[in-house]
Amino acid sequence: MTLAIDLPETSAEDGPAPLSDLVARDAREFGVYARTGGWAFALMVARSVRPGGQRADETPKVSAKEFAELADCSAERVMRYYKAWDRAADDGLVPHFEELAPGQEAELPDADVWLTYYVSRNSATSERGAAISEAAEAEGIRPTKALEVAENPTALRAAILADPSTARAARTALLDRIKEDPELQSALARDVVRTDDLKKAVASESRSADRIGYVRQIAESGQVKTPAGQTIDAPVELRREAERHLSLIDELDEGEDAGEWASEAYDTMKHLVVETVEADPELRVQERRTKFYSSLQRATKVFEELTFDDAQEFYEDDMVQQLEELQQAIGSCIASLRGARRPAAPAEQA
Repeated sequence: MTLAIDLPETSAEDGPAPLSDLVARDAREFGVYARTGGWAFALMVARSVRPGGQRADETPKVSAKEFAELADCSAERVMRYYKAWDRAADDGLVPHFEELAPGQEAELPDADVWLTYYVSRNSATSERGAAISEAAEAEGIRPTKALEVAENPTALRAAILADPSTARAARTALLDRIKEDPELQSALARDVVRTDDLKKAVASESRSADRIGYVRQIAESGQVKTPAGQTIDAPVELRREAERHLSLIDELDEGEDAGEWASEAYDTMKHLVVETVEADPELRVQERRTKFYSSLQRATKVFEELTFDDAQEFYEDDMVQQLEELQQAIGSCIASLRGARRPAAPAEQA
């Protein structure tokens, strides 16, 4: 038995639809733009807009203003493409304007070269824009990106508020800038002292830095100041302990708070210094002597600052009473010191 299978009839209607010329044209134009970027549009300007100084009766080309009106855009936009082509022509990448006629094709550079020549904003031609462009090139980025950010400070603010990494980049940039900008330096300083939270944070960081500096001084110089202000050579054990604390602090991540580590290191060093002084009888005596002289000098300075030229204007009996009490206290101190003097040797007494 033969099995018969009826196959469906095919017709021209079931085949692929013919390619639209309009679609093909769009695809070709898209491909040109994908390969060349803005060069395709710059070519249209270069071959249609007459160079400066050329009269209208010398060429079928039109002015940038006329071309902009036909294109329904601004003359400034047309001129940005014109100038980009002009710069590229000077570098030998594209033909000069005089070599091009309306409708003429030309070999175009790759798209990734376009932004090297095209400046999308008029601000780039100003002094401010030139400075931004120069800084962008120094940082290894395209000037157009930096100019775009500079023209939209609200967007910059939003990014700083929302993104910690952007905030860190902004902080680093400000710190770099204030080195050469005294006005910004003063403005930031005023902002800090007027903001309680910042003022407290600065005081805390300053205290931590001072404490770390104290520990680092011991580790690097091998000397330390006693509570009374003497500078002595740090014992080996004390110096090693300072180095140990410093190594722990230096290993902290950049954003990690060193405050607690600094306090612990500082308190440890202070305690060890006191122990060092107390363990050495001669050093202990010298420490007390230094402390006494320091207190005496401060008291003397304060007393010397008192003036009595116009005492009759502010005199009160209580002042005399306090001075008399002070005189008695000084007398007692003198008596104690005299009594503490060592007795003279027998030969001297004879």
